[in-house]
Parts: sequence; C-alpha cells; structure tokens
Amino acid sequence: MIERRLLEVGERLRGLREELRVVDEQLQVLNDAADETGLRALVSETPLSARDHREAQRHADAMSRQRAEVAAAIRRLEVTQDELLDRLVAESR
Repeated sequence: MIERRLLEVGERLRGLREELRVVDEQLQVLNDAADETGLRALVSETPLSARDHREAQRHADAMSRQRAEVAAAIRRLEVTQDELLDRLVAESR
C-alpha cells in the first residue's frame, strides 16, 4: 500500500513539476509584457497606456499566484513523499 502511494505521489510530483516549468515560462513572458507596457505608460503618459499596463500587470500577478500555488502543492507532496518513505523504511526493519 505504501509503495503504491509512493508511486502515485511520484507521478503527481512529476506532473506538477512540469506544470511549474510551463507556468515559469508563461510568467516570464507576462512579466516582460508588464515591464514593457509600464515603460510605455511612463513615456506616453496616456490613460490608454496606463490601462494597458494595469491589465498586463494583472495578468502577471495572476500567473505569479498560480506559480505560488503549484510550488506549494509540490512542497506538500514532497513532505508526503518523505513521510511515506520513512514509513516504508520503518516497516522494512
């Protein structure tokens, strides 16, 4: 039973790590876009450019929150995996 759970946790970890990789790439693009629109907003000082920057920053902030959630899920699964490994070692003695 513990070994099966370890396999399940390992598969979920692999999936979440891949998701984190994708989220990191998307976050980089969104941060770059927010930086670019922020610079444009400073230079042009128009309401439209300020709105574009706020929107771009909102998208980047949302992706940052998503990244934090995925990273937290990975940490929780790693703790679970460590606990399962400890139980497996204890049972094998």
